[in-house]
Amino acid sequence: MNSNFNQHFERIKELRALLNKANYSYYVLDSPEIDDAVYDQLYRELIEIENIHPSLITDDSPSQRLGGIPSKGFKNVEHNIPLLSLDNAFNVNEVEAWYGRISKLISSENKNIKKVDDPELICELKIDGNAISLRYENGILTRAATRGDGKTGEDITTNIRTISTIPLRLLLENPPSWVEIRGEAFMPNNIFNKLNIERKNTDQPLFANPRNSCAGTLRQLDPKIVASRKLDFFAYSLYFPENWEPTDSNFKKPISQSESLEFLKNIGFKVNTTYETKKTLNEANKYYKYWEVKKDFLAYATDGIVVKIDKFEIQNLLGATNKAPRWAIAVKYPAEEKATKLRKIIFQVGRSGAVTPVAEFESIELAGTSVNRATLHNAKRLASLDLHYEDTIIVRKAGEIIPEVIRVIKEFRKVDAKLVQLPQNCPECNSKLILESNEAITKCINYRCPAKLKGLLRHWVSKGSMNIDGLGEKIINQLVNEGYVKSIADLYKLEIDSLLELERFGEKSANNLLIEINESKNKNWHKQLYGLGIPHIGEANAKSLSNNFNSIEELNAIAKESPENISNIYGFGNEMKDAIVKWFDDSNNQTLIKELKAIGFSLKESLDSNYNSNQSNVFDGKSFVLTGTLDSLTRDEAKELIESAGGKVSSSISKKTDFLVSGEKAGSKLNKAQELGVKIINENELKLSLIHISEPTRPY
Repeated sequence: MNSNFNQHFERIKELRALLNKANYSYYVLDSPEIDDAVYDQLYRELIEIENIHPSLITDDSPSQRLGGIPSKGFKNVEHNIPLLSLDNAFNVNEVEAWYGRISKLISSENKNIKKVDDPELICELKIDGNAISLRYENGILTRAATRGDGKTGEDITTNIRTISTIPLRLLLENPPSWVEIRGEAFMPNNIFNKLNIERKNTDQPLFANPRNSCAGTLRQLDPKIVASRKLDFFAYSLYFPENWEPTDSNFKKPISQSESLEFLKNIGFKVNTTYETKKTLNEANKYYKYWEVKKDFLAYATDGIVVKIDKFEIQNLLGATNKAPRWAIAVKYPAEEKATKLRKIIFQVGRSGAVTPVAEFESIELAGTSVNRATLHNAKRLASLDLHYEDTIIVRKAGEIIPEVIRVIKEFRKVDAKLVQLPQNCPECNSKLILESNEAITKCINYRCPAKLKGLLRHWVSKGSMNIDGLGEKIINQLVNEGYVKSIADLYKLEIDSLLELERFGEKSANNLLIEINESKNKNWHKQLYGLGIPHIGEANAKSLSNNFNSIEELNAIAKESPENISNIYGFGNEMKDAIVKWFDDSNNQTLIKELKAIGFSLKESLDSNYNSNQSNVFDGKSFVLTGTLDSLTRDEAKELIESAGGKVSSSISKKTDFLVSGEKAGSKLNKAQELGVKIINENELKLSLIHISEPTRPY
């Protein structure tokens, strides 16, 4: 037993080192050292040993990136070193004034520093995120905190552990007793856009910009939600004991900001590599002008640059005020704002009935794109603008992404201009609008409102739900406008004669659409559930619900009798629970459920969609590649089946591929699989494997 423990002790140290180094290469250097499948094997081995010997779990273990237990709140912590803000400059004159001040200070206080007439500068991009302080003790991450007021922040250590570009252990053989790292947590633009699409699909308010969404994410009480949003981090400064000297042969103690950035990179951090050292203020200004234009092509938001004195010796000489260091200044990009003429206001009605005012105006160029419309969000925002028809308005892009109307130039307003107000009746069905008591949202509550129906149908046929490609927005509009479809169930009652009366439909295309509509009845339970359009329930949440409740009847009963069981599901809360309860309370939705079941929808989990839930890991550790056209499954469906059973789907064949799933018109991947000796199976063999394999062989 003791021998076994000692073996595990040595092996787990080796695994932690391998995995931490692999994470550094992948996330920081962007240069993967090992194959994903190998990484997964090593990680599973680590978990297995930690499960056997919980006493061997350490804070720097890759398994500890997710704490797993939602926090009840955040504790305040004092910064050992104040986390100061930067003074801002908004034009060249203000930067020159700052440079003049520090030059005088250097001249008056310097006694030992030579050649300081033109101290070397370093220019860095100012990342539009959230400042974070990290404390490492003996090389291990022990605390992460927000800026707060600069002296006291909030402890968000558990959430920060989920960010892959923040090391849990420093890559130093003999680290100092403590190190403090400062940097910027941020949300990449692609993640931000994806998050807002998900929120839009679930009728949640959109985040205004990546910075706000990052801040909201960092304050989530559940670290798993933080992990799902894939935040990133750039380190930009470090502090350590004055008397510490690195003993690692490849490290030297940095004496400047430029050297410290290289040092940070070498000990495991991701740094923004766009920084440049400059000899003059004029060169720094050129850097600013360059990135003012190029910033729109970056994968993250930046709202300016930071100019710093490079040498620490001079930084220390200059010191700091109570609020900001004297040796650095943030130079903000001017927010691009343009005046344009308001043409009209459209009041859009979504599938939930929410009425959103949208301003349409003369087209203008903002942040490299043409813009001619912007949402005004709700009645409260509309009133605050005091917007009148044909006003001259100022528009900008919030966070360089989302167009917004920020103000009106009232001096240009016509004397007889009419105030823009939200209508009292629905612009689509003329039903009385109501203002939700707990929200600033005005809604149409008419279940038969054609705009709501069109929105619900678009959602129902979307890729995440029924995935009916042939039913685009134009066809849906025609079907509703002509009275052929008055509910989701009516889609499945359509006859070919009705379709032939619509534009651009021939007999073949009409038949194909009817076949596709009918086949959608076989979609998985979670896709059916998502398609119902329950507020706040996106694809991921629908899948969670389907994993916990096997049928619409079960979910319905829980919503009525014990709704607390819903809010207890991981990732759910009272808002989602209340939305589900409210949806099932609506008699119209109960009617919809009956109609869908009457036309053949199961609205429950089936063997065909799950293939034996008790064997969800039959493909654990196995690698698959798909090629050709499958008989009854789309590529996405086949991938979902494999991944739900623990397998991994890759796009390319290698010696490490376990199975090639081959369909009709298989291409070069089939030939390569034959050459490499990869096992080739068809769709039926894949399904049979999901049913019959009981105990997969571990790949290690």
